[in-house]
Amino acid sequence: MPRAFAIVMAGGSGTRFWPLSRAARPKQLLPLGAGGETLLSATVRRAADVVGRDAVLVVTSEALGAAVLEDTGLPPENVLCEPVGRNTAPCIGWAATRVARVDPGAVCAVLPADHHIADEAGYGAVLRRAIDAASEGDIVTVGIRPTRPETGYGYIEVGDAIDDGVHRVRRFVEKPNRARAEQLLASGQVLWNSGMFFFTARRMLDAIDEHLPGLGTSLHAFLDAPAGDEPALVREQFGSLPSVSIDHGVMEKVSDVAVVPGDFGWSDLGSFASAWELADKDAAGNVLDEATVAIDVRGSYVRAPEGKLVALVGVHDLVVVDTGDALLVMPRERAEDVKLVVERLKARGETKL
Repeated sequence: MPRAFAIVMAGGSGTRFWPLSRAARPKQLLPLGAGGETLLSATVRRAADVVGRDAVLVVTSEALGAAVLEDTGLPPENVLCEPVGRNTAPCIGWAATRVARVDPGAVCAVLPADHHIADEAGYGAVLRRAIDAASEGDIVTVGIRPTRPETGYGYIEVGDAIDDGVHRVRRFVEKPNRARAEQLLASGQVLWNSGMFFFTARRMLDAIDEHLPGLGTSLHAFLDAPAGDEPALVREQFGSLPSVSIDHGVMEKVSDVAVVPGDFGWSDLGSFASAWELADKDAAGNVLDEATVAIDVRGSYVRAPEGKLVALVGVHDLVVVDTGDALLVMPRERAEDVKLVVERLKARGETKL
């Protein structure tokens, strides 16, 4: 396999998992994985199996830097702390300059920190195939074979095969409404956009120069600065970088994008509804704490502190999450709307919550 680095993006706030997820301990740092493993530590472990632990970089916020170091056990030089969040293009671009310092031809595998993976062997095989494809010069993404007309994901329309297990991307499709999602699924020509990207450091920096030249100028300044001067330069300039996603800023504009289809039990674990879908359920479709008393209850998800009794009677398809200082109750179908609670709390100045 070509020389490769993993860039794990771990700066998100995880607002759809409030009240479990807070600013100081967002979703990726919660023990939502198997055996109580955090999503971030699981992502780092899987990436290390492919590229080696020393080649795993994590990009996060300054506020989360200490927690990320504690959770992952990575050396401090492998954790890049953004002074301010500026979306994924600056995040990925900065990490690419770190890789380019070592080897501009090395492949970068960009991985979100908060995904659930059921088949880790299959996941590793797909990542290795994508790394091989990216080493040839294309920018590569991984597409997930869809199982339902999902409106919460972007889609990738698949073009002609260009190698074994690798296809040209015909176009990216924004998150669709239900009718459009059903049409896309019926076509048999689309994959879900996983948010994983693969490219050589040189290829991504060239693409940013072409499509986001203002960002490119700053990134070259980071790259060209003496290693000891780079942290101060990043702190000084990062806040002025354009806030733009890698999807809109680069991926939708470059012509040589390839996709590797994957089917390894993937979920972006975007909400409590996703957590319910992935969890082991009882005969009534419930995901309950051991202490929960449920009478005539079905399709519900309950999380509460140890020793806290939650009793449900005659309800269905609910999410109930108690953290001691906050209680969330909502229909499971409204799981995406938890972020509205966070917005309301911010407007009220409830920073503790």
